[in-house]
Amino acid sequence: MTSTEFISPAQFQEEFQIEGITEPSVLRYFETLNAGEFEATAALFAVDGVMRPPFESDIVGTDAIAAYLKQEGENIKAYPKTGIAETLENGKIQVQLIGKAQTSWCSVNVFWLFILNQQRQIFYTKIKLLASPQELLSLRREQ
Repeated sequence: MTSTEFISPAQFQEEFQIEGITEPSVLRYFETLNAGEFEATAALFAVDGVMRPPFESDIVGTDAIAAYLKQEGENIKAYPKTGIAETLENGKIQVQLIGKAQTSWCSVNVFWLFILNQQRQIFYTKIKLLASPQELLSLRREQ
């Protein structure tokens, strides 16, 4: 994906779809995150759910996830473009997505991994920036 394929916030809200994904909790994750409704985002997680943001250790539990998002997520918008979902042997669902994250100072390609429990709550999510170490260093210098 190139930077010219960026989805504007208006397009994203008008027709919120992720190619290949119909899981309501994953779609709602991005809707609430981009709207700054961090309590609602955290509520999509299981009570002992885990979020692994870039450059951080695991954040465990809905209260901790909400607190983290309030502190770190204010100026971040996530624009997933495509994804695949598959049911795992234990009845959990794994969803993998690629897209972009936009901050006030940069746009970067991102990979999201979600594991949903049997109740369709987010059990685990990992957010990984898809940039080389050199690209990450240049982003850091531009701040």
